[in-house]
Amino acid sequence: MPGKISLWLESQTQIRKCICDKIVFCHGNHGTVGVQFVVGEKWQRLLLAPWPLVPNHIRHLAQGVNSLPRSIKSRRQFNVGSLREFRGSSVSLNEARSSFQLYPRSFDIFSRSRKFVEGFRGSALRSLHGSNMRFNQPKAVPLSKLKDNFIDGTSGNFLEEHQRQWEADPQSVDVSWQIFFKNFTGSSGGKGRASSEVTSAGHATQDGLRIAMLVRAYQVSGHMKCKLDPLNLDTKAAPAELDPGSYGFSESDMDREFNVGVETMAGLLGGNQPQTLKNIISRLENVYCGTIGYEYMHIQDRDKCNWLRDKIENQNVSYTPAQCAEIFDRLMWGTHFESFIAQKWTAAKRFGLEGCETLIPGMKEMIDTAADCGVESIVIGMPHRGRLNVLGNVVRKPLRHIFSEFSGGIKPVGEDGSYTGSGDVKYHLGTSYDRPTRSGKNIHLSLVANPSHLEAVAPVVIGKTRAKQYYGQDKQRLKNMAVILHGDGSFSGQGVVYETLHLSDLPNYTTGGSIHIVVNNQVAFTTDPKFSRSSPYCTDVAKALCAPIFHVNGDDVEAVTRVCDLAAKWRCHFLSDVVVDIVCYRRFGHNEIDEPLFTQPTMYHVIKSHPNSLAIYEKKLIENGLLANGEIEKMKAKVIGILNSEFESSKNYVPKKRDWLAAFWAGFKGPEQLSKLRNTGVKQAILKEVGKNITLLPATFNPHKAIKRIYEQRAQMVEKGEGVDWATGEALAFGTLLVEGNHVRLSGQDVERGTFSHRHAKVHDQKNGQVYCPLDHVLKSQPPDYFTVSNSSLSEFGVLGFELGYSMENPNSLVCWEAQFGDFSNTAQVIFDQFVSSGESKWLRQTGLTVLLPHGYDGQGPEHSSARLERYLQMCDDNPFKFPVLEADSTKQSQEINWQVVNVTTPANYFHVLRRQVHRDFRKPMIIMSPKNLLRHQKCRSSLSEFDETGGNGFQRLIRDVGGHKEEEDGIRRVIFCTGKIYYELDEERERAAAKDVAICRVEQICPFPFDLVLRELKRYPKAEIVWCQEEPMNMGPFLFVFPRLGAAMKSACRGKLEDIKYAGRPASASPATGFGDLHTKEQKGLVERAIQKSLLALIELNG
Repeated sequence: MPGKISLWLESQTQIRKCICDKIVFCHGNHGTVGVQFVVGEKWQRLLLAPWPLVPNHIRHLAQGVNSLPRSIKSRRQFNVGSLREFRGSSVSLNEARSSFQLYPRSFDIFSRSRKFVEGFRGSALRSLHGSNMRFNQPKAVPLSKLKDNFIDGTSGNFLEEHQRQWEADPQSVDVSWQIFFKNFTGSSGGKGRASSEVTSAGHATQDGLRIAMLVRAYQVSGHMKCKLDPLNLDTKAAPAELDPGSYGFSESDMDREFNVGVETMAGLLGGNQPQTLKNIISRLENVYCGTIGYEYMHIQDRDKCNWLRDKIENQNVSYTPAQCAEIFDRLMWGTHFESFIAQKWTAAKRFGLEGCETLIPGMKEMIDTAADCGVESIVIGMPHRGRLNVLGNVVRKPLRHIFSEFSGGIKPVGEDGSYTGSGDVKYHLGTSYDRPTRSGKNIHLSLVANPSHLEAVAPVVIGKTRAKQYYGQDKQRLKNMAVILHGDGSFSGQGVVYETLHLSDLPNYTTGGSIHIVVNNQVAFTTDPKFSRSSPYCTDVAKALCAPIFHVNGDDVEAVTRVCDLAAKWRCHFLSDVVVDIVCYRRFGHNEIDEPLFTQPTMYHVIKSHPNSLAIYEKKLIENGLLANGEIEKMKAKVIGILNSEFESSKNYVPKKRDWLAAFWAGFKGPEQLSKLRNTGVKQAILKEVGKNITLLPATFNPHKAIKRIYEQRAQMVEKGEGVDWATGEALAFGTLLVEGNHVRLSGQDVERGTFSHRHAKVHDQKNGQVYCPLDHVLKSQPPDYFTVSNSSLSEFGVLGFELGYSMENPNSLVCWEAQFGDFSNTAQVIFDQFVSSGESKWLRQTGLTVLLPHGYDGQGPEHSSARLERYLQMCDDNPFKFPVLEADSTKQSQEINWQVVNVTTPANYFHVLRRQVHRDFRKPMIIMSPKNLLRHQKCRSSLSEFDETGGNGFQRLIRDVGGHKEEEDGIRRVIFCTGKIYYELDEERERAAAKDVAICRVEQICPFPFDLVLRELKRYPKAEIVWCQEEPMNMGPFLFVFPRLGAAMKSACRGKLEDIKYAGRPASASPATGFGDLHTKEQKGLVERAIQKSLLALIELNG
């Protein structure tokens, strides 16, 4: 087998063949050597045994090596040329693998289970990179009872016999055996050589191992004994592995001193000072079993674990009186904010933070620490719980603004005084503010607006953060950070949480880690945790990322402050995710008018008499003499005074629209401000130059022959100026936008090649695998990521949310998301419904996000035929029955609509509509029904002159019939309106049937509907009957959207009634398309023929 090592491995019962990629030798303790058989990137099996027990044919691989180095960092090459045969069985090895690397490493003292200590075997081990090994404690068994394992080829009897020989005469066994037994037993072997000293050394070794195992147990399971629940309702027993008796210790051992130092470890095991068992256990209890529970032993990185151990075990945090006063002041603001609103608006929903007020000082500490570490901007996402408190006390939204919203709310106004937007409830709104920090630095905070759909905002926050890093040239990801707050039920229950976490280390999506804070109320609305998750903790999903998780009692404000500080330091140091789980409660149920006793009577009877965290901390500070009653009353009076002052100011407060907009958006217009049309054509010389660059591959590059041919054909298209296909038109749009100084980003599943193998934006060298992207070389010295095309993870909800957030940061860019197939977009429906289609109306936040949804009926069945065009049209917000007053060539119509839906049919029109997204002084989302079989259709081509700026070339909202008719053609019997690729089939049928009395008009922009251009065509053919033709069933596609609007245009043209419109298409159906190829062909042919032929029932007759 090429590139593989094939070995025969023998035990006393069987011979098996092992095929692997490489063999790794590891140096262990007590004279042992580990042998790892590696297949691919996986470490398949570990043998940990004395060197003589390693099978001879494997030992030969390290021939000539007397000892293995202990250094973890050392690497040595060992020739395998001496590998020949073993017991007559051939051993094959590919010449390309004539050598392999050994990676020696030192195993920690606790990396062997008791079974190995007492049975000289390590096959029970589970290796997780050295210091992060986890194992159960099997019962000790005699050597003779041990079963053989095929991979080590030894037995317990063999070991016992060697030990007896060594005890009788050390020289009778191999030197490596002598070293092994001497290190393990503490004796030199031989008759009469045992002494109390060496026996004592052996006991010391075993004692050290037992201590290490006890420490390890606390590090792994200490969080399970923590006092995390403020209500003390969680009465789980302490884990048995934390009992010293499990390791053979008794009360008599408590005052004994032990040496527990391990050279490669940090924390409690890092030193080598003698400690009594009582002191060791006391330190472990204080560190791991207090009000903070640390989960980090699942992390597969020694440096990260050691860093945390050092922070957790060695650094004794005690706050100074001044720091305690600051924490208390912050907690007071968070607490009195809630009580003030409760007193002023007793029946208002606010989803208060009572029960988790410690979040406020915790977040403030996190922000201060992040700023000290160099962070300049934080993007925050959070649900409704505690949002108003965070807005007012953390982000610093004016309190008068928040209070005015409780009094009824006033719409933000534009500079001209006009009111804008539909608004949203106060606990969904966002804002931004430059907040001063403790050290005197300023840090920019942005709280992203979000809907009630829990966790939907998480990927939006990540995308916005990534965009800030790009535009701020924050390549190290040190200056911009994301913080996302979660609820316990949603963090464990919503799939988008994992989709978002999964983006954390992907090259084109990473933000250098996020801080996740879970406000863990221990109940999801009315559902207890045992019914809402299957995992022990709501945060267990984060273990998939090897993120540390800090559980903390929400009543201990100093503990909350400490873990938030630690989380900020972790993120800034390792640039990876971290989770803070604040275990708390809701004092007033899901909202303030909800009755929680209906479903959680036991919990809420306890809550009723439970003091809040401010009272608990106040009592502690007074008892410890850190604050006096007079000081506390003075602080309280100040807070209440400011709250009352802001309340009075709120009565006359009128918010400004500019309060909602970011700096990059200065000068961009809202719906109330009329914008001018801009030309989207490009000079011929620029088109030629860009076309040359995007079709040129390096001379030394070795593309696939089919790809080479494609690029050669594209170059000819540009050079000749004819036959430009879809992919080339798209590349020209991207390239010309880059030349004009606009960032372009395209993301989605398989977008680099394109689902239908048409784009090939990145080309792979067939010899060395290197990747070349021509669009990265449109400009000389083009900055990295100026053009970004990136295959995404297999996620729609998470990735679309990410791209939406990315597009919101800076309007001077084209940000596109492409679905693999159009109907896959329905798994991201929350983003479309709650953000893209309605975000501007609710939150006054524009976005130019462009969505590409492959759509079209080509016999591929019900799943990949329709992009569900009707759903996007349903969300358009224009009046279908009113013919609009069109101003400035329908620009106002485009500004007032919530989004655009287009179904273009030519490469040139696709080129112009993409460029139109950027060449405006306002932004609207755009949904494009992108084609599939038009990508290579010979008639779906454009000439380069159609891309040119001369002649007023631009996006055509409607393409009129190209049959050569006169401006007013009395001879036209029927005018067919359609959209998308069905046009080419209609045109082909018209030509076949010689139906010269039929005109076909393509509606390229369905929303906003081109009323003016439809009216023009109706006047052009005054006697023609009106037909709408589509591939989709009647209850799907654009028909139900177009029908009333076409009727409004007919009414304006005095062209009959709405019922006169005739329909050619599939009948209503539950499924978008048939799964039978023959039936599809029959249906498609039939609807096209009906649209062209002379007899067609009116819609009223069709329904009758």
